[in-house]
Formats: sequence, structure tokens, C-alpha cells
Amino acid sequence: MLQKIREHLALILIGLLPLHALIVTAGTKHLAGYGSAPLLALAVWKEALLGVLFILAALEWCLSKREEKMASLKIDRFDYFVILLLILSAAVTVFTHQDWKLYAVGFKYDFVPLIAFLILRRCEWSKWFRQNVLNVILAIGGLVALYGLATLFLPAAFFRVLGYSDLHSLYLPDAPLAAFQQVGGSSIRRIQSTLSGPNQLGLWLLLPWSLGVVTLSSAWRSKKQLPVWITYLLLIGAAIIFTFSRTAWIAAASIVIVFIVLNLPWKRAIRQLVRLFGVALMALIVLAVVKPETVLRFASSRDHLLKPLAAAQSIIAHPFGQGLGVAGPASNRVSDACVFLEEGSDASWASDRPDLCVFVGGEQVQPLERECNCPRIIENWYLQMGVEMGLLGFFVYLALTLGVLFQLAATSVVFLPFFGLSIAALLLHAWEGSAIAYTLWILVSVELAKKKD
Repeated sequence: MLQKIREHLALILIGLLPLHALIVTAGTKHLAGYGSAPLLALAVWKEALLGVLFILAALEWCLSKREEKMASLKIDRFDYFVILLLILSAAVTVFTHQDWKLYAVGFKYDFVPLIAFLILRRCEWSKWFRQNVLNVILAIGGLVALYGLATLFLPAAFFRVLGYSDLHSLYLPDAPLAAFQQVGGSSIRRIQSTLSGPNQLGLWLLLPWSLGVVTLSSAWRSKKQLPVWITYLLLIGAAIIFTFSRTAWIAAASIVIVFIVLNLPWKRAIRQLVRLFGVALMALIVLAVVKPETVLRFASSRDHLLKPLAAAQSIIAHPFGQGLGVAGPASNRVSDACVFLEEGSDASWASDRPDLCVFVGGEQVQPLERECNCPRIIENWYLQMGVEMGLLGFFVYLALTLGVLFQLAATSVVFLPFFGLSIAALLLHAWEGSAIAYTLWILVSVELAKKKD
């Protein structure tokens, strides 16, 4: 009975996670009025539900037989990796900033998904759950993609009714979420659907994209429901494209390449990869000619190069780490909202927004009475671990990632999205979004629990 309750709650959690940002935005407007900061009571529902899963897992353990209890307590290399990271995070913070509120914010992003992995992989998961969780992701993925494409055409007034900010492309910690972002230097919308941003949407869509690739392959062989799954994959692919998240593009392409390599004879795989590469290259060339700002985006590309280099230099300068929360999404949550404009840009549009810190050509032009504390964005999840927990933390997290990949490789559908997100983590804070982080680590827990049977 407890297992059934846990599995049903896990399905509810996974199904609602991609709707979290929309739920919080609309709920805050309804309960606190337009323009209010996101309500904490609404924002933490997912962690509360995850906590209920942990309690149910603990109750199942207490009621299990002694032999099963002892077997579940056996520690393997994955447990050692997570425990070592936990110890490192606390030890480094003690000897550095000692700001435990900042530590708590960093813990939420860095460790809550890993704690879920640590606990839930010790649970038993039924075949019913394993099948239905994939169906839930496919179904919600189609709905999220459809709504996301619709938002390309919806007026700004529609988003204000839902409670979104009247700004775009800006994240303000104590204000409503922006409804969409725009490609830098243009009026082209980047869709984010029900999630908190286009990058978050693009990375979460790697889940239904991966499942769609596998299902389409099966349908191709059996010739059953082939038009349905071609249409589905085109829908998810279109949504990924219109996020204009180049990282999501790279991750989605990597998933397809790995799937082909693992499932086709090498000669046929090479032919398919050459064809796909040709089609993708032509599409990029056409897009770069028609809308060059959607592909080139020099400022963003520069940041993807310079910020990881700066992080690597910081790790060399501080090899024992600088404490949890000093970099990445945790830093974004506790810092000022900063806008960086090119030399010579007009910043007058921000004069009625005193909560914004504006820099032109690297010089702070607003506000002038205080120095701004801008977030420390690394653009690389692995280097973020190194900045926070030092060289040892960097290598332990890398070992955990590679260990999970090798364990899942070629035998699990979960390998594909985990591989794609691991690639994306080289270019973004890919594990930042709770929708992708919680869902994927729960799926990994289920798969690794199955392998222990």
C-alpha cells in the first residue's frame, strides 16, 4: 500500500514539475495581487511533495524485513560520491563564507536532487510505475510543447492576465517571472511555455525528445502508429528550436547521434549521421542568413567562453573551494538584477526601474549611489562545483556523472536524456531547473534500483 501511494505521488510530482513556474506565477497573482514576489508557500510545493516521498520510503524501510533493511543499507560508489560531496560542501563553507542562508540556497540546487537519488534508489519500483512514468512524460511533453508554440503568437496582455511581468528577458528575484525572453538585439521571442525560461524549457524537453526518439525507432520497425510518432517528434523538435537555446539544440542533436551509434551497424550509422549532419548544417546556414542574430549572438557566445575560463582560474586560485552558493543559480537568487549593455548603448529605458543594476561597456551607470552585487554565473555546472567545493568537489561530481552514465549506457532509455543533460552542463547551469533535475534523478533512481534486483 505504501509503495502504491509513493508511486502515485511520484507520478503526480513528475507530471506537475514542468508546470511549476506557471502555477506559482498565476497562484501568486490570485492570492497576493499582480506584481507581487512569488509566494514561498507556493514555490516550495515540489520540495514538500518530495519530502513526503522520502517519509514514505522511510516508513517502507521500517516495515520491511531485517534482511531487506540490511541490503538497502549497503553503500556503493554512488553513495560514497554523494556523501563525500555533502561533507565537502559543509567543510568548505565552514572555512569560507559561513553564510548558512546562502548555503541553504546552494544546497537546494546542488543537493536536493542528489538526496532524492540517494534515498529513492533504495525503494522498490513496480513495472506499472516504470511504464506509466514514461507515458506521463510523453503526454505532458506534448502539451507543454503545444502551449509553448502558441505563446509565439499570444499578446502581452494575455501573459499579464496570468500574472507575468511586463518586462521581458530579465530575471528579478523579488518580482513576477517574465513571460518570455527575446533573442539579444531583436524582437524575436524565445518560447518558455510553462517553465521559467527558454533554456529551462529546452533542457526539460530533452526528456520527451529522448522518449520520442526511442518510440519512433520502435514504431519504424513495427510500422505501427508511425505517423503519430513522427508528428510527435516534430512537435517536440519545433518547440526545442523555438527556445533558441543553442545548448538545447546541441544536447538534442547529441541524443540522436548517440542513439544512432548505439543502435545501428556502424556502416549504416555513419550514413545516417552524414545525412543528419548535412540537413542540420543546411538548416543552420539558412537560419544564420535569414536571422543571423538567432545563431551567432556574439555577446552570449563570448560569455560561454570567458565565464568558464574565469571559473577555471578561480578554481586554481582557490583549490579548496569558496563555499556552497557563491556561484551559479544560488548566486542569482541572492544578488542584484544586473543588465550588461554594449559600449554606447542607451540605458535610459531602465531609469524608472531603480531595482535594476545597469552596466554599459562594463561601467556601472545605474544606480550611482551604491556598488551592485551581480550574480556569479559560470555557464558550466561542473566548474560551478569546482568553484564551490574545490578541485576535489569538481572531480567527485565528474566521477558521479560518468559513473551513472556508464551504469545506464546502452541498457536504459534514461541514458539518453541523462547524456544530453550532461553535455548541456558543459555550457549552462543545466541542473538548475527543478523540473529536469528532480525528474531525471528520480528516473535514474528507478533504473539503478532495478539493476540491483
